[in-house]
Amino acid sequence: MARTPPLTVCAASNRSPGQCYFFATPTPACFRTELRPTAHSGTISHIVLQLTKFTMRKTETLSMEMQNSDTSRFLSTGVPGLDTILGGGLTSDRLFLIEGEPGTGKTTLALQFLYEGVRRGESVIYITLAETRVELKAVAQSHGWSMDGIHVEDIIPNENILHPDHQFTIFHPSEIEMGMTTQRILDTIEKYKPTRVVLDSLSELQLLAESPLRYRRQVLALKQYLSGKGCTTLFLDDRTALSGDLQVRSVAHGVITLELINQDYGSERRRVRIVKYRGIAFRGGSHDYKIVTGGLVVFPRLIAAHTRVASERKQLSSGIAQLDALTGGGLDEGTSTLLSGPPGTGKSSLCAQYVYAATRRGQKAAMFLFEEAANNLLLRSTGLGIDLKGAVDNGLLIIKQIDPAEMAPGEFMQSVTDAEAGGARVIVIDSLNGYLKAMPDERFLSTHMHELLTYLGQRGVVTILVGVQPGVIGSNMSTTVDASYIADSVIMLRYFEARGKVRQAISVFKKRVGLHERTIRLFSMDSRGIHVGDVLTNFHGILTGVPTFDDSEPHVLFDGDNG
Repeated sequence: MARTPPLTVCAASNRSPGQCYFFATPTPACFRTELRPTAHSGTISHIVLQLTKFTMRKTETLSMEMQNSDTSRFLSTGVPGLDTILGGGLTSDRLFLIEGEPGTGKTTLALQFLYEGVRRGESVIYITLAETRVELKAVAQSHGWSMDGIHVEDIIPNENILHPDHQFTIFHPSEIEMGMTTQRILDTIEKYKPTRVVLDSLSELQLLAESPLRYRRQVLALKQYLSGKGCTTLFLDDRTALSGDLQVRSVAHGVITLELINQDYGSERRRVRIVKYRGIAFRGGSHDYKIVTGGLVVFPRLIAAHTRVASERKQLSSGIAQLDALTGGGLDEGTSTLLSGPPGTGKSSLCAQYVYAATRRGQKAAMFLFEEAANNLLLRSTGLGIDLKGAVDNGLLIIKQIDPAEMAPGEFMQSVTDAEAGGARVIVIDSLNGYLKAMPDERFLSTHMHELLTYLGQRGVVTILVGVQPGVIGSNMSTTVDASYIADSVIMLRYFEARGKVRQAISVFKKRVGLHERTIRLFSMDSRGIHVGDVLTNFHGILTGVPTFDDSEPHVLFDGDNG
């Protein structure tokens, strides 16, 4: 009796009971088995039983191989900040799913991943089922990149498939197209033997597979084949084929989700999340990112617990003896101070005074302005005798104007931490109200700011915040944030009316580290600078804005003031 030829059963068969179709779809060697025809070999139950037994044996073998392999070797994604939240990069020889709606930057991320491979001298390939080679080249050119070194295989049906002669066949079109697509993918891998592979996109494979079972098995087969060839692979999925289909997540070694959040005003917000990453302690949660000329830039979420604690702490003098006396000697390093008061009381000018005093001692400082233009700050400070421009020219001071409509909270935090990494020992955020506008959801403001201030405190940085209170005069003025939760120290500035003039007063409301005066002093500004006067002992009810004057006490207003 002649030997019965073996049958290669593709894991993508899915037919009605009692029928079995054998496709010419190439199957990776690791999932290829020989089934001898028997009396029951034409039934689905028989095929599934044999495939199940074979898959279980193969899975055990692959699991042992994975346990014995070196999983400590990572490949860089080439995306600034992404390797940080991934815990080092992408584990080599594994499959990763990059998912997100159209416009989230999946193609750009994939190209950055491949360009990093080209930079390291690796063979890389981009297999596209959706975009043409010309479209990919246009994306690369928009970022100033060249496609040199990247092999592009566009597996897109040509216009001949639209001809009527190609519309009729005894096989289902999906069976033929799936087989041809898979064969071209395998041929491409065998030809170039790449280290990095991008497949764009899974939505096309899902449409070709038609059934969830066939789709899952096809992805599994590709995963095992590519892993066996030493390929680190990115599968891109725009999640448009079947809404809510998450089965590929269980197949992938890691899943990265890109999100696009539209705002009522200003530019959209983009966030990236690591949904899963087997065997790696990644940084969870949402992280802001931007798409700029040059690719994606990720701003890792700040975790203060991962930073070092400053051991030695000194005090930052303001250069004004009375103000230092009020604050108990100055502002302590590693603490945050909130300057609170109504508009025009001198909060920003007081910040400039502290920055000026620090730069005169050779310390670096940074100021982040949400409300005032940098040029206006420099001009106003010069009018008070505070030369900030000289500090800027000497490289001791960085002034950044922040547009809350365009900058995401994560990007702002990255700017602040970069300033600290650059040596800034004094950081000013002016103001908290502007920072609030930068947040897509106000309830996260305190948490974001507390994490940032804790980080800076552990680095020994003096952080000064400006909080604008609504209103001008009165005892019922509130702040937009919980001052006790946010700041270690609170300096209050107030208007009060006395003898037909609007005057200003300053006091220290709270200081978590060390002692401070509990007095209220006169505060004023002129071309000679900032002045902090004596204790206002002859006034009562200053914080109400309408104090009473006691003639029995000595007059404590500035010399030359006859009001």
